[in-house]
Amino acid sequence: MISKKLKGNGIYAAMLGLGLAAAGQGAAAQSANCEYVVSNEWGSGATAAIRITNNSNTTINGWDVSWSYNDNQVTNSWNAQVSGSNPYTATDMGWNGTIQPGQSIEFGMQVSANGNVETPTVTGDVCSGGGTSSSAPASSSSSSVSSAASSAVSSTGTEDGQQCNWYGTLTPLCEDTNSGWGYENGQSCVSRPTCSSQPAPYGIVGGSQSSSQQSSVASSVASSVASSVASSVASSVGSSASSASSAGDTGGTFRVNEAGSITQNGEPYPVQCSAWFGLEGQHEPKDAENNPDGAPMELYVGNMWWVDSGRTIQQTMDEITAQGINTIRLPIAPQTLDPNDPQGIGYVREGGVLKNHPSVQQDNARQALEDFIVQADENGINVIIDIHSCSNYVGWRAGRLGATPPYADAERENYDFKREGYSCGPVDDPDVQVDLYNEELWLEDLREIAGLSEDLGVDNIMAIDIFNEPWDYTWAEWKDLSEKAYQAINEVNTDVLIMVEGISGGTSAGEEVPHGSEETNPNWGENLYPFADAPLDIPKERLILSPHTYGPSVFVQKQFMDPAQPECEGMEGDAAGEADCNIVIDPQRIEAGWEEHFGYLRDQGYAMIIGEFGGHANWPADAPPRHRTLWDHVDAGIDMEWQNALVDYMIEKDIEGCYWSTNPESEDTGGLYEHAYDPVSNTDEWGTWEGFEQEKWNLLIRLWDNTPEE
Repeated sequence: MISKKLKGNGIYAAMLGLGLAAAGQGAAAQSANCEYVVSNEWGSGATAAIRITNNSNTTINGWDVSWSYNDNQVTNSWNAQVSGSNPYTATDMGWNGTIQPGQSIEFGMQVSANGNVETPTVTGDVCSGGGTSSSAPASSSSSSVSSAASSAVSSTGTEDGQQCNWYGTLTPLCEDTNSGWGYENGQSCVSRPTCSSQPAPYGIVGGSQSSSQQSSVASSVASSVASSVASSVASSVGSSASSASSAGDTGGTFRVNEAGSITQNGEPYPVQCSAWFGLEGQHEPKDAENNPDGAPMELYVGNMWWVDSGRTIQQTMDEITAQGINTIRLPIAPQTLDPNDPQGIGYVREGGVLKNHPSVQQDNARQALEDFIVQADENGINVIIDIHSCSNYVGWRAGRLGATPPYADAERENYDFKREGYSCGPVDDPDVQVDLYNEELWLEDLREIAGLSEDLGVDNIMAIDIFNEPWDYTWAEWKDLSEKAYQAINEVNTDVLIMVEGISGGTSAGEEVPHGSEETNPNWGENLYPFADAPLDIPKERLILSPHTYGPSVFVQKQFMDPAQPECEGMEGDAAGEADCNIVIDPQRIEAGWEEHFGYLRDQGYAMIIGEFGGHANWPADAPPRHRTLWDHVDAGIDMEWQNALVDYMIEKDIEGCYWSTNPESEDTGGLYEHAYDPVSNTDEWGTWEGFEQEKWNLLIRLWDNTPEE
């Protein structure tokens, strides 16, 4: 189990649970129902949870349970301390050791199954008459939310005859859409305000009992670490339920402090981030049976119309927050903001374009965007909204607001998504579809995004990434646009941060852009070298600099060439592969490039989040077919060697990052989840997620724990 910091009220809730557990040590009640629940399964594994429900009239203070498989094995767990191996034993984490009468807690695990997913019986002193097993979906119990924050709730009063806690009405959780935090019929039924006597998102109790609002979560946590906070909270809660605390003014004010650290409501906020994409447009092949050459906008969920895996956004949020993720970068296109865009509407089997299973399908792309932001807020997840392109059809290759073909991949071999028939700027070709985009439309979109916090009643929009990888601009052009973007956003929302990416080493017109030494070439979005002579006129307390950088999984740069092959010096990309050039990851050489492209600005106290990094763990063995063939002379795993070198550098420089990506559908990188699909051996299961890519998670955990590679 990896225990991580929680956002805002989540920190306080965790400390509250710790305090209650410390305050009430005693014999565990012998009247809980202990249930093993399989939440998702695939051929080689499963995710499952053990749910402990207190059926008694007395509080459970501390618990431990055991279970055993015939041939399954636990490969990962969260929200419990798991030890042993067939049998396994799990004990509480402190903050989730207290279970009030009628409440449930649960902890989760990933299991290797070898084709046979088991549902063992759960035993333990706390379990009355043994336990039970089930294959029903997890997280449907009346008070069960598997994230750390929500497992640590404590009763604080009543409203209209119902019990109310940190997240609103606790029992019953969801009789209607106004009843608070929880799930009903397998869906979230959260609505705000949770307790109507207070407008705060995670309201304070009202109704028949009076309440007094104490100081904010941030100041409470800041006043002491661990023991003093826990004991003071435990004392306060124990003395009187009517003097309940609340999350209070959790707000959504994000700033950068003098040390270059991001803060939320005045408190340091460690950014532990990955990207969750799809709403910016996914490209359909020209010969697709449905929506050929289209660009549908829907979030990848791991649950497609041709295979109902049962996975939901909520399940994934539970799993990734348990691993430590607290921030999601969410790429969109301008068309995502239009609820009537035809590439964001309708079930593909009924004449529309969306391919997710009907059980998780969105109404339209705009609604999916709004629902995701609200759901992330309910789960204590902050969001970075990224305008990822000028059009859902043009995608990542754009490079500028009014991008026109030909694009960078126009001559790319064995590639079916070149998008040469689409443009964001005027073109003199009637066969090219133009989705016009320009500075005026872009600034209006930024204002609209900036207004979402107020429109949706959320406080979790941390930053707006103003445009993805603006590689086709000079620094003077991009500096001017970035400063206009700040002004537009600030007109609407003074609480969010502005995320500005770097440029590249040259434009499509052939204009070279300074980037320091010619020994190392910047990725698209990586080059902030010109900032030194022409800084952005944006307040430092509102600015995040966000370079992008990738290893050979995305593009083989000239700095990766083996010095033992002088004939390969200066070569890159496909040409280097065709020449059988070897790849060598030389951290000293590569870090010199990072340092002059962006690292020097971190030394000057600028906030910095690497907006994208990642790659296939076993590249080129798990790469798209064209790379497997082109680079079959290179040992698998070279990209992970590059990723570890980058993380070492990020730890040294105290730079945060957003891993690309959470979901595994990204062709060039894969994701934090494994993909059942393989372009060579299993082409029928695209979009079906499996278990975690543990090597990638280990990388992120090392980054968050600031542990250099040995």
